Amino acid sequence: MSGGVRTVLIVGGGTAGWMTAAALACKLKGLPVRIRLVESAEIGTVGVGEATVPHIRFFNATLGLDEAEFMRATKATFKLGIEFRNWGRIGDSYIHPFGSYGTSTGGVNFLQLWTRYRLNGGSLSLEEFSLPVQASRLGRFSRPSEDLSSIASTFSYAYQFDASLYARVLRSYAEERGVERYEGKIVEVQRRSDDGWVERVVLEDGSALEADLFVDCSGFRSLLVGQTLGAAFQSWAHWLPCDRAIALPCSGTDELTPYTRATACDAGWIWRIPLQHRTGNGHVYCSAFTDDETAERTLVEQLDGEPLASPNRLRFEAGKRDRQWVANCVAIGLSAGFLEPLESTSIHLIQLAIGRLIEFLPLHGWDPADAAEYNRLMDIEYERIRDFLILHYCATDRSDSPFWDYVRTMPLPDSLEEKIDLFRHRGAVSRYRDGMFLEPSWIAVYVGQNILPQGYDPRADKLSASDLERQIGRVAAGCRFAAQAMPSHWDYLAQLGAAA
Repeated sequence: MSGGVRTVLIVGGGTAGWMTAAALACKLKGLPVRIRLVESAEIGTVGVGEATVPHIRFFNATLGLDEAEFMRATKATFKLGIEFRNWGRIGDSYIHPFGSYGTSTGGVNFLQLWTRYRLNGGSLSLEEFSLPVQASRLGRFSRPSEDLSSIASTFSYAYQFDASLYARVLRSYAEERGVERYEGKIVEVQRRSDDGWVERVVLEDGSALEADLFVDCSGFRSLLVGQTLGAAFQSWAHWLPCDRAIALPCSGTDELTPYTRATACDAGWIWRIPLQHRTGNGHVYCSAFTDDETAERTLVEQLDGEPLASPNRLRFEAGKRDRQWVANCVAIGLSAGFLEPLESTSIHLIQLAIGRLIEFLPLHGWDPADAAEYNRLMDIEYERIRDFLILHYCATDRSDSPFWDYVRTMPLPDSLEEKIDLFRHRGAVSRYRDGMFLEPSWIAVYVGQNILPQGYDPRADKLSASDLERQIGRVAAGCRFAAQAMPSHWDYLAQLGAAA
């Protein structure tokens, strides 16, 4: 195809479609590019992704969304991290925080100092040195300080919101900026005869929509990139065997926690996401180790309040398309791949894909190198997130059910084996430029699930034992006092004007 992109058609709405539409409308403002979106009310969206990671704040800020207005519109709450219960052992609880642990001293990472302290009999857990963990345990929240010398600057935050309401906010934003929405069900995809690229989609009423670039946000169907252009699906089900989910909202409680909870069960895990108007719940499980009726009963037994809807049942397979940009079609969201919602990665992967697409958008002509680089970078992201998710399952001492026996003993990707060995040897975390989860996130899961360093950086021995004790105590006290000084989560929402 010669020439650059002048018309973009987004196939599918929901979170992926309207995030794409809003971002393109913002970033391409003033350029001669027509943006259109087609969706059908007959085709439902998954719509259960309600927890996010801090990157979403920057997406909203780029669009110019006011935080308080956005939170009121989506019934959102703040999120400082994710609590994991029963993952390493039954009865365990740890929080993966959006923030660092302690502060470095003389160029020595705090984890190395804590490891020396622990190996010499120290009793304080690593969580004592994380402000977002301490605030989460107390049910408190405030925004990070802008003073980088303050311990109150050592964390970030995300949101827990109603995904369907978020899509509505983005739709209004996009349409106000010229995005054209079409209602209709696609019944045919027509391709060019000369090169096989997609030329138009035909709707049920016989109308046709043409475009230079198509963005496939059609969900698990992957109508364009998968079904039409034949991008193969690469399954990771042998490492991430959960393949079913039941979502069931319930009435809210007084416990408006500033974090998401993931509780491990016999054949999977249950999520709990507190919003202003209700609590989102769901059970992710492996159908090879339990049946649907047992899974639903397990979920209902753990609800905090009365169910507000009928159970929404989902089937999926962990993995990704071997190519996410094929010809003139780019898959974003579930059409590109799916990694279970254990670490709230779905919306982040949508956001990341949109950013990459804008970076490589062929406005002045098509170059195969753009698609190749886009696919390479997205492969890296998916694979690194995959390894991080697998870590939660394999790093366990549980042997109380066939499911946990399987994930505890399954062969791992070489890339993950190397990471685990490196951390166990001396507390080192593999560093890389690209990748969603950085050093504190890996440390949280390693230590939280009982993979502890057996050695440490010898530079940690520069401090005398008494100086180390004083520094350890000072950092723990600073985190504790800073958390206690924060208002309650609900009070902060009200002060901000974010309460619906």
